[in-house]
Amino acid sequence: MMEKIAFVMQLKPGFEAEYKKRHDELWPDIAAELKKAGVSDYSIFLHPQTLQLFAVLKRTDNHTMDGLPATAAVKRWWAFMADIMETHPDNSPVEAALLPVFHFE
Repeated sequence: MMEKIAFVMQLKPGFEAEYKKRHDELWPDIAAELKKAGVSDYSIFLHPQTLQLFAVLKRTDNHTMDGLPATAAVKRWWAFMADIMETHPDNSPVEAALLPVFHFE
């Protein structure tokens, strides 16, 4: 069984192309950690006026996403992305969960 979740993050002005470039060149160890944690079908969309990043992903019922922040790969990725996104002091992205209100298949 898969669960779909969504959240928003905030990009700093002027970094739209750089954000896309960095994700186009996603490090293999980040992809491996996401898969290992039960994450799949992960997409991020940019709202061009507000620079909000809308992320949506699927995760398995037995996912281990909560452990991702402790991995060396994720810590390196967060440090790499911290200059172009709103982040917390530990470089983790400032994010807000989105509540599902409608779904159509």
